[in-house]
Amino acid sequence: MISIERFEGQMVYPMRWGKRYPLIHWFHILLELTKFKISLFAALSTFTGFILAHQELSGKIILPVMGVFLLACGSCAFNQYQERRNDELMGRTQNRPIPSKKLHPLTAMGISLSLLISGILILRYGTNRIALGMGIFAIFWYNGIYTPLKRKTAFAVIPGAMIGGIPPLIGWVSGGGYFLDPKILVISFFFFMWQVPHFWLLLLNFGKDYENAGFPSLTQIFTSAQLRRITFMWIFATAVTCVVIPLFGVVESCAIKGSLFAAGVWLVWKTARILTARSLELPFRFNFKVINTYVLLVMFLVTLDKLLY
Repeated sequence: MISIERFEGQMVYPMRWGKRYPLIHWFHILLELTKFKISLFAALSTFTGFILAHQELSGKIILPVMGVFLLACGSCAFNQYQERRNDELMGRTQNRPIPSKKLHPLTAMGISLSLLISGILILRYGTNRIALGMGIFAIFWYNGIYTPLKRKTAFAVIPGAMIGGIPPLIGWVSGGGYFLDPKILVISFFFFMWQVPHFWLLLLNFGKDYENAGFPSLTQIFTSAQLRRITFMWIFATAVTCVVIPLFGVVESCAIKGSLFAAGVWLVWKTARILTARSLELPFRFNFKVINTYVLLVMFLVTLDKLLY
């Protein structure tokens, strides 16, 4: 069966749905639209912040984690609506739901608003005003500041990385912590540091794509050798920030402290090849996976410390 919608005066968005699995098809579209993996990262860092403050598992953790997850999903979906015309010009994003004609732009907007409103309501009635305020600020910063800034400067990822530090803060204050406590501030700073090479590795891997879509790219500013050194220094700084975390009293177990140090050494060792690799694409793609695995490991270790000790 083929359904066709009219949009902006043209016949567009042909959708061929299988008779047996239409819901599965929609489910995959929704995962793509909401950037499920990125949204899950935000939810997990909220979980970590809550455990650090509350120091035990509690049913109260469900609402802040769910609220942040829905806000992240909605914000990512709205970002795809904002960048739908640019996405049509990039090979990496041409298969996203809107540019591939799987989803009407207005439908995507409706899904986005539904998710954002749901997330805001959950934070409003399931947490506190500080958590709610930070959630709304994150939406404003990501969709209102970072997304337009990407069209103006290749360094937009630096202010944009602030988004990474907000979910653990929401979890912390939802768990009863003071939002200016140095313990959570160093955790948020660690997530900020991680976001910069996380974004840069992704952008650098598709530098030409971004240039074709009219986005400023770091590949237009720096040479290959310079990009390698700068990116590695950000990765190294991320590892150093993690090693500093125990100095703020975030973890108590000597075993966990040693594990955090070992994880930092592992990250630097694994990503050092970026300095000598002949091609940008392969090392950047490899290091993108490595640094994300590293952050998951750090979240697991600091959470485990509070649950066991």
